[in-house]
Amino acid sequence: MRQAKVLYKNMEAGILTQNDDGSFVFRYHDAWFNNKNCPAISLTLSKSKQEFHSAYLFPFFYNMLPEGSNKHMICKRNRIDADDYFSLLVTVAKNDTIGAIRVLKIDEI
Repeated sequence: MRQAKVLYKNMEAGILTQNDDGSFVFRYHDAWFNNKNCPAISLTLSKSKQEFHSAYLFPFFYNMLPEGSNKHMICKRNRIDADDYFSLLVTVAKNDTIGAIRVLKIDEI
C-alpha cells in the first residue's frame, strides 16, 4: 500500500491510497469533510461522500500527469515505470502543478 497527502492551497484535504491490488481510494479528512467552508478538491471528488474507490487512478489525478516526451523524460530521469501512475503523480505533483492541488508522498507504511 502506498499513500500520499492531497493538499488544497497547502492545507491537507485528504489521503490518496493505492492498495496492493492496484486499486485507489481517496478519502477526505474528517475535519475537511465536516467543514462547510472547505471545498471539494474537484467536481468528480465532491463532498457528497467522504471516501471514493476506483480500480484505476481517479481521472482528476490522472489529468495531472505529464504526457508524451515530458512523461518519457521524467520517467527516465526518476527511474519510474511509465505505467506506475502513483509514482509519477507524487513525483510531478509535489511542487509543480497548475491550480491549487499538490500531492505529497507519505513514506512507506
